[in-house]
This record gives sequence, structure tokens and C-alpha cells, in this order.
Amino acid sequence: MGKVLLIVNSAHERSHVLSNEIHSILQNFGFAVYILDRLHTEKTIIDDLELAISLGGDGTVLFAARTVAPASIPLLPVNLGKIGFIAAVAPEQWHDSFEQWRSGNAFFSYRLMLEVLVERDGKTVFQGTCLNDAVISAQSISMINLHLRIDGTELLSYRSDGLILATPTGSTAYSLSAGGPIVNPEVDALIINPICPFGLVNRSMIVPADRVLAVYVEHRQRSAILLTLDGQVTQQLEPDDCLFVQKTPYKVQLISTEQEAFYRAIHTKLLGIL
Repeated sequence: MGKVLLIVNSAHERSHVLSNEIHSILQNFGFAVYILDRLHTEKTIIDDLELAISLGGDGTVLFAARTVAPASIPLLPVNLGKIGFIAAVAPEQWHDSFEQWRSGNAFFSYRLMLEVLVERDGKTVFQGTCLNDAVISAQSISMINLHLRIDGTELLSYRSDGLILATPTGSTAYSLSAGGPIVNPEVDALIINPICPFGLVNRSMIVPADRVLAVYVEHRQRSAILLTLDGQVTQQLEPDDCLFVQKTPYKVQLISTEQEAFYRAIHTKLLGIL
């Protein structure tokens, strides 16, 4: 008997009804179904899962990706949010998408993720992953000073409100609001995008995904600094901290309703709200 994990955002009104519906149908197919509420339960992985289904908005997909991607578990993202850019499967489409997966005919979108390490005094004090972005920002109205190296070569120094290190999936999130480019989510690339930089030469860059980025926090800072992953996981930074950012050895496997869902989402969801 196969095992399926439902990752639910219980804050959405429809999540309870839809999770019960999915639970009942999957049990009739012979699947053992487990439920994880992202708001009230610590992340956990059931052994030998065949599939994960997220019920919520894009935030739930980000949580689910960090949870299941390391175990190479495909993720069916059902949208209960307002926009649903990553969560591209409408509630009424979940059964069709599930049947496509069950028959081996599902469309998959393989998305790059980032691993972030924070070193302090030669020791690793934080380790995390993200699907959208890692953001280094001041916690007050003050500029911060950061130095960037790529594969050990010093590249730029930033005096700005912060720095966004985004995946192509995250290119349509905070990075886009900060003036960054839109990148197809299946492209293997990293986006480096300063937030309100002081200086016209500090603009966003796209580099190959196999590069290792190192960001050094300058010793003298007038503001406390925060690292945020996917807008959900935070870590306080200190002067002289060093962040190492690189792609994870795995990708999240998102089940989509169609091969070109990204371009349709650009047209119907992103351009429609601009």
C-alpha cells in the first residue's frame, strides 16, 4: 500500500473540507494518508512516501518543498491562496493531476533549491534550504555593507538595504519587486539582486547555478541584520559572519497541470495584477 502525505495550511477555510475529500478518495484507492499541518506541526517525513500534496498558497508550497524535496518525493501543489504562482493546480483539478501522476503521465517541473550556511568564528551556526530566496536585510531604516565572492573571487561590495539571492522560482517573488529579472524556473541559475543599492553600478546579476556564493557581513554595522529564507525561516546575523550559498544536490519535483504552466501563470496571474 502506497503512502501519501497531505501538507495542509489550516488557516485556509477550504483546507479542512478539501483535505477530508482527498483523504477519503486516496484511502479508497488503497493509499495510507498522513496529514501534516504546517502551522501546528514540526516537519517530519514518513518513510517510503510516494507523493506529497500541499493544500494552501505559495507559502505552503515553499514549506512543503523544504520538507519533501531532500527525499525526492514529488509534490502536487494545490492552490487555496489568492495568486498561486507556484501552487498552480486549482482545487477542482487536483483529482485529474493525481490521476495523471498515478498513470505515469504527469508533467513535472524540476526546480532548483538553495542551501545556505552561516559561519561565525570558523563554526557553522546555521544551515537551511530555500526554494525562493535567501534575503539579507537590515532590521531598521539603515543601509548595510556586504561583500560578495563567487567561487572565492571577490566581486562586489554592496551598500544597500540588503541583498536577495534568488532561484529562478524566486525570480517572480521579492526579487521581482526589487527590480530583478523574470527567469524561467527550470533554468539552472542564481540571481543576485541588491535591495535599493547606493550606487548605479550595483544592479542584479544572473550567474550559473554551479557557482558558490559567499557573502561577508562587514564588521562595522549601524543596524542589526537578519537572514530570511523563503520569508519563513530567520536567523540573526552578526558582524563578520560569512554566508555560503549554493544549489542543493536535489531539486523539488512539482507536478503541474500542463507543460508550459509557467508561461500561462505569467500571462494570467502576474501580468494581470501589474
